[in-house]
Amino acid sequence: MIWLATGVAAWALGWWINSVLSHRPPTRATRLAVPVIFGVTLIVIWECVVHWLEISAVLLPPPSMIAVTFAASTAILWQDFVQTALKGALSGYVMGCGAAFLTAIAVDRFDFLKRGLLPVGNFVAALPIIGMAPILVMWFGFDWQSKAAVVVVMVFFPMLVNTVQGLQDTDAMQRDLMRTYAAGYWKTLLKLRLPAAMPFIFNGLKIATTLALIGAIVAEFFGSPIRGMGFRISTSVGQLSMDLVWAEIVVAALAGSGFYGAVALLEKAMTFWHPSQRGRS
Repeated sequence: MIWLATGVAAWALGWWINSVLSHRPPTRATRLAVPVIFGVTLIVIWECVVHWLEISAVLLPPPSMIAVTFAASTAILWQDFVQTALKGALSGYVMGCGAAFLTAIAVDRFDFLKRGLLPVGNFVAALPIIGMAPILVMWFGFDWQSKAAVVVVMVFFPMLVNTVQGLQDTDAMQRDLMRTYAAGYWKTLLKLRLPAAMPFIFNGLKIATTLALIGAIVAEFFGSPIRGMGFRISTSVGQLSMDLVWAEIVVAALAGSGFYGAVALLEKAMTFWHPSQRGRS
């Protein structure tokens, strides 16, 4: 019963601290403290429930066991992180988002591309990645290149749609004003339409951060060298090493959160003038 009592006490303490913080003026420290306390509380409750109910480590290992495995497997986890997140996900992210941005400029410039390409894009975006991944692995091989190809397919059309939508986010009065200054298409694009589209572009970039890592990991289930997060998860499940599986999940979560946070910080630095960023400290 000591585990049950500890879990209840952790829940009550976390609830009380967050209740106190919620009644204080919002600051950077309190906004950071509330999710951290909430997360730590959930981890403590998870540990207590596993021990209290005596759940097998094959079904659900306790956080302490995952932490020990994480500390003992840092070399393997780092190797998998480099293979999946940096080589596969990041390279595919850069190529896919860059190609989508350039295509969005072309779609905006030529109306027939908008009518022809966007419906095709919606069709391709609806294709299940679990069906596309093995085909791309066969085309591009078992190394990181095929994972990057899967990521390109996953991030291209969300980025394209958001960018095209953003380029249309100017009203007629703004465009008429640019014409009164004798501004052509490209000057209007650079001075008015691209700055106005920045929130949409960054929205697409942030959506793509999560899709990129998911795509790279899923692609590794269908063929990979003997490294990578997806490879390690699939082989560890077969070996019933669920603590290592959860350690890989932690690495993926940290990588995805860091990737998303980096793009969000870049957005804040580049769109500080936009109303969506005003009032944020």
